[in-house]
Amino acid sequence: METSNQYQQFENLEIEQLPIAKNKLHNWTHFAGLYAAEHVAATEFVIGATFVALGATTKDIILGLLIGNILAVLSWTLIASPIAVDTRLSLYTYLNKIAGDSMTKLYNWANVVIFTVISAAMITVSSTAVRFAFNIPAQLDWYPTNLWFVLIVLLVGIVVVSIAIYGFTAVSKFSAICAPWLFVMFISGAFILLPALSLDVLGETLPSGWTELINLGDQSIWTGLNSDGEPGIGLLEVIGFAWAANSITHFGLIDMALFRFAKKKSYGLATSTGMMFGHFVAWISAGIMGAGAAVIIGKSIVELDPGDVAYYALGWSGFVIVIVAGWTTAVANLYRAGLAAQAIFTKSSRKKTTIIVGLVTMVVACFPFVFSQMLPLLTYAGLLVVPVGSIVFAEHQIFPKIGYTRYWSQYRKLTFSTPAIASWALGLLFGFGLNMLNVMSFYYLFIPTWIFTILIYTFLAGRYGAKDKYPQEEEKERIRNINIEKFQEKKAEKEVVIIVDNSLFTKVLKVISLLVLAITLVLACIVLFGSETEKIYIENRELFYNYAFVCTVIYFATSIWALRRGNSLNK
Repeated sequence: METSNQYQQFENLEIEQLPIAKNKLHNWTHFAGLYAAEHVAATEFVIGATFVALGATTKDIILGLLIGNILAVLSWTLIASPIAVDTRLSLYTYLNKIAGDSMTKLYNWANVVIFTVISAAMITVSSTAVRFAFNIPAQLDWYPTNLWFVLIVLLVGIVVVSIAIYGFTAVSKFSAICAPWLFVMFISGAFILLPALSLDVLGETLPSGWTELINLGDQSIWTGLNSDGEPGIGLLEVIGFAWAANSITHFGLIDMALFRFAKKKSYGLATSTGMMFGHFVAWISAGIMGAGAAVIIGKSIVELDPGDVAYYALGWSGFVIVIVAGWTTAVANLYRAGLAAQAIFTKSSRKKTTIIVGLVTMVVACFPFVFSQMLPLLTYAGLLVVPVGSIVFAEHQIFPKIGYTRYWSQYRKLTFSTPAIASWALGLLFGFGLNMLNVMSFYYLFIPTWIFTILIYTFLAGRYGAKDKYPQEEEKERIRNINIEKFQEKKAEKEVVIIVDNSLFTKVLKVISLLVLAITLVLACIVLFGSETEKIYIENRELFYNYAFVCTVIYFATSIWALRRGNSLNK
């Protein structure tokens, strides 16, 4: 009878409030596709221009982005992924176990706001491509000045919300389709516009070697001088920028929501598809594309929006890349926002909260100022969230090693955790205090803030009861987890087994999709390596514009068709 009551209790809970069931776990390929698509995004166009405006040098960009992104991959692998796989919980649910309702709701509200704004910014970016295609004026004010732009934003937003409400599986499938194409298009864009830069600076379509290529970068892209003509950022700042860009998700543990679906802790390494192919390659490619487009248009790179850059790099495919790249990031962040909202309104389903948050996101996306303030938002959001990540890290990883009791606050039935709330507040004061005092580079502030908060929380938790032992409560927790596993195993028996579609026609569709990607890359290589003169370059570029768009249409048609065939087979 007791077990039956336990099962009834689990039946009444939303799936997001329980550990992820074993039959819901995914292989590393899901995460490789998810991170590749999310981090080869429309923001890369902006960040590529930002490095130009900040005045980095070419060598600092190449080496700094390589080191910084490797550090980011290690942060996911060593900090976020292990806790997520151990607990199978999102950060929002786990935080409630260790900090009580009060802090959890406050923190979740902060996350709803952060991810809603990020999603809105990505929807706005996607809309810049559609704006460009229909000759709608650029939206440079903080408010919209064109009703057609508002309509476009709402239509783009509907697609994003529609995908996000179906949960992690839908997000990962959508990302898996987009990721290979996005990567090919970013590389192709750099190949298409590098000759335009080379003609402008060197008088020839292709640098003769590595040294000349670096000189081209130093003279026309990453000059070492910022937008004010003064010496710009150096190697350490570039490393810090790349590492801190996603501190909200790895040090801040937001991506526990994604990695709770991972079969192994080592799947944190799958983020390398996003960091190395996405941030490393895409940021460099975006810088080249932006500088090349600026040469063709005759404007400064910082005056261009993603729609301008993408069109002159990729033609009509450029419109598609801005839309899709914005979608992939917006969908993943709206999924996170929906999770945070569901953790606040526990009686509502994640789908319902995602729809409500999505509607708010669509309204916010109509205001272009959201996109223009994207980079400050990401930086400050990281500093806001990192102290909470350090509290969870301390509780999960450090407490068992020093003899403290994990989940002590829950065992004491505290709804208000003074150590957690005080540590978060002191961590924020410490981090933003260092920023005001200008003690160190802003990009590295998350590291001392993370360490400081761990020390404060460990000290305060020890004073409030973490040092005590709770054998009866721990035994109840152990039995509850066993019952959850049994409950999920019973539910899994009733679910449809996923059947892999190995039919010949589906294989043909997949081969065609890969083939058109290869053709796209070959066309881009012809532009870069087969354009001896400016006339031939322009002809090859027009050839790429036309056929790359055809390849794009074929790629998405065959990929989506293959996916739908697999879904219908599973049904």
